[in-house]
Amino acid sequence: MLYAKPKLNAFPVFFRTEGKSVVIVGNGEEALAKARLIDHSSAVLRIVADAPEARLAAWIAGNAAVHIEDSYRPEHLYGAALVFAATGDEALDRRIVADARRLGLPANAVDRPELCDFFTPALVNRAPVAVAIGTEGAGPVLAQLIRARIDQLLAPSLGPLATLAASLRDAAEAALPKGDARRRFWRSFFSGAPARALARGDAARARDAAAELLREGAHAGGHVALVGAGPGAEDLLTLRAQRLLMEADIILYDALVPEAVVAMGRRDAERLPVGKRKGCHSRTQAEINALLVELGRKGKRVVRLKSGDPLVFGRAGEEMAALREAGISYEVVPGVTAAFAAAADFDLPLTLRGVSSSMVFTTGHDLKGDVLPDWARLAISGATVAVYMGRSVAADVAGRLIGAGLSPDTAVAVVENASLENSRRFHGTLADLPSLEGRHDLEGPVMTLIGDAVAGANFAGSEPLARRRAAPAAARGKHSFAPALAHKSA
Repeated sequence: MLYAKPKLNAFPVFFRTEGKSVVIVGNGEEALAKARLIDHSSAVLRIVADAPEARLAAWIAGNAAVHIEDSYRPEHLYGAALVFAATGDEALDRRIVADARRLGLPANAVDRPELCDFFTPALVNRAPVAVAIGTEGAGPVLAQLIRARIDQLLAPSLGPLATLAASLRDAAEAALPKGDARRRFWRSFFSGAPARALARGDAARARDAAAELLREGAHAGGHVALVGAGPGAEDLLTLRAQRLLMEADIILYDALVPEAVVAMGRRDAERLPVGKRKGCHSRTQAEINALLVELGRKGKRVVRLKSGDPLVFGRAGEEMAALREAGISYEVVPGVTAAFAAAADFDLPLTLRGVSSSMVFTTGHDLKGDVLPDWARLAISGATVAVYMGRSVAADVAGRLIGAGLSPDTAVAVVENASLENSRRFHGTLADLPSLEGRHDLEGPVMTLIGDAVAGANFAGSEPLARRRAAPAAARGKHSFAPALAHKSA
């Protein structure tokens, strides 16, 4: 079935306001809202208000607006470029619009779309860059919601970056031929060292970096961002991560990164899976390191998308070392690590005053060696232990910790697919943990949390790790701290 191409009833344009007057007629909140909107521009603002309400009067006093303290008359519109009727009185608004049209002036009547010659957008201001969102008056709240999302995606430094770009336009046209060379320069400018310097607030470094790009003819090296994709839910991605994904030429992503997160990248970016699952490595770590260096030397903007946080069991250290040795610029963008997401799914306090004041991040395989790791004594003294990738070695984890002196009754919480809608939660004790190895129905990543503070979790809706004659005290209700406290005093 073919659908007709949708047509706009109002075509979006940007109206020049520099040196021109905009007239707003009204005393209250409607006039104030339009005044704040027009104040984003360089227009001369004239507000006709014979009895302005307190908030409008205060705004006029604190801003560069001309206050005409008079009852509305048609001559108040003379010389205006745009007119806003914001009186709240339908009859008066109609009269103002009619007067404006007789004078050949476009008019807008607030909240009366049938009277409007134009509509005001929800505005994202990064002057001189602006993004305007309109709904033809049908859904102002929808426009505001869209505006909020776009506002989050655009760096606050975008405006100064665009201003710097405008100052370099003539120099770039003189130094670089039309075509690929000039496009490479501007792409490197808007997403490379000048942009990063302005994002840090270093305008001098941004100018120096731009001059260096011009000297090099835009053949500067690329940039690699090691980005934490979080535990899986796309709305847990950081705003910085989103921006970098939208700027990337190539996205290299791990196997555990969901497609929904990868899809948040620029539509035409190349997407390359390089992830490693147990028993299935698409690329070795050495190959990944070499690929990052190769892409950086080609001048590519690369996002290396890692599950959770890049610095927590993400092998970021090896990749950073390779990039440093090759002289490729890089940055690290933190992500929500799986331990925090699992704790949030359980309403679980990872630290608890009087019970646990420290944490250990480890992998299940860390407990398979002949020597017990140094952190094991922290677990025995009350630290909360977060075990990554520990399902297949759960019996080893439990046995080594119990053998080291940790009580078999220590509370345990297990989460599969933390943060996602299809997550599953399990509760029990350290003595129950070996049963996790037999759960062949668990196909997603599994996080295990062990410690006295775990007894404070909300176990409602979770499944027992092992069927027992009596469920552990920590599993019988919400926020039961008694087992942990009893264990601490033993």
